[in-house]
Amino acid sequence: MRHNPSFTLDSEEGVKRIIREHPWMTIVSRTDAAGLVASHYPVLLDEHADGIVLLSHVGRPDDEAHELGRHEVMVIVQGPHGYISPGWYDADPAVPTWNFVTAHLYGTPELLDPAENLRVLEALVDHFESPMPEPRRMRGTPENSAYADRIAPGTVGVRIPITRFVAKNKMSQNKPAATVDRIIDELEATGPYSNPSLAAEMRRTHEALRAARA
Repeated sequence: MRHNPSFTLDSEEGVKRIIREHPWMTIVSRTDAAGLVASHYPVLLDEHADGIVLLSHVGRPDDEAHELGRHEVMVIVQGPHGYISPGWYDADPAVPTWNFVTAHLYGTPELLDPAENLRVLEALVDHFESPMPEPRRMRGTPENSAYADRIAPGTVGVRIPITRFVAKNKMSQNKPAATVDRIIDELEATGPYSNPSLAAEMRRTHEALRAARA
């Protein structure tokens, strides 16, 4: 990812927030057998660990395809992103751009034993079911629990301590305040590029910048 000091996100807490809010991630491995391999899985933060530590699982045989535990992997988390029209600027001429927030996280996966894998699976289910009006817990009924125990051997739990990351938060920080406000208004409107989640991320970024300068 190209380095640009204006858009660098170097805050560990900022990266953790993106992970929490956007837990569907891409795991990329450079393997000896097949070269580059990519898979997509839900990922949780280990909230009790120091630094950034990811918890997830893969379905067999993705563990072998990725050669998990043998190499460093890159995990990509993608937050809100979207098209920014030059028609939203004061400047003329102007070119379009794409605003986004993303992080590339690097670490070597640790494979979990069956008991730890079950705990991670249960944590994943609890995390995503909790907002439901009637959550379906993995251990919610004897039948669900037995079913989970039966299919769990088809998965492999992983813990990925992140040793380094590169993150970027490109939210029109190089534009005048009036232009930023206009872009946010357009993203919140009902046009073809309406994008409320990106508008909210831009608003968060610029409110923090304005507070820091105050």
